[in-house]
Amino acid sequence: MTFSICAYDPQTGQLGVAALTAQLGVGKLVAHARPGAGASASQALINPYLAFDSLDLLAEGRPAEEVLDEVISRDEGREYRQLGLIDRNGQTAAWTGSKTPDWSGHIARGTAIAQGNRLVGRETLEATLDAFYAHPEKELAHRLLHAIEAGESTGADKEGALSGAVTVVGTERYPLWDVRVDRADDPAAELRSLVEDFDEQLVPQIRKMSTREDYVGELTREFMAEEKGGEE
Repeated sequence: MTFSICAYDPQTGQLGVAALTAQLGVGKLVAHARPGAGASASQALINPYLAFDSLDLLAEGRPAEEVLDEVISRDEGREYRQLGLIDRNGQTAAWTGSKTPDWSGHIARGTAIAQGNRLVGRETLEATLDAFYAHPEKELAHRLLHAIEAGESTGADKEGALSGAVTVVGTERYPLWDVRVDRADDPAAELRSLVEDFDEQLVPQIRKMSTREDYVGELTREFMAEEKGGEE
């Protein structure tokens, strides 16, 4: 009941996931990414631990295909699941169980992989990947947004869309982008509006926040300098 894309940007090292679904709250359970590890989309009859366990194994430096085989083998409900993975080197892997609703499948292309179920057809995933690669100059979050907008334009989920998410991680434990629409008549349009707002108002601040290597952070240092200047 979902389609999604997991991707890696070799220019920035960012990893991300974008998804749309006919259910509530897709960002809560489907989209997962961890810096230095990879990104994952767990969907159809969701088992969130497929994503959690995959990211744990990817963080050890294991390749996506090997990780996929291991986590799927643990799950006796695997035929009802879908799982898309991309590792920190841009290698992809995916699983589509035989009992996921038609049309179901996945397509890998370069450093991105798209997967979906209960779709109008393969064309949704083809359009998703075409749009992703049509904008190589854009930041990963925007490329992911373009991708799911294009997928949605094909008709995508036969039941329509209700929620959407774009999640991107950079070098830090906290996400660079975590944009969610939990319920909307047109979640792709709502995501577009939120991404534009985030780009203007929030992401510039996140880029200046404390990091593992700079515990104070540029933003706090600016406030400290202003306070000190006001005392002189």
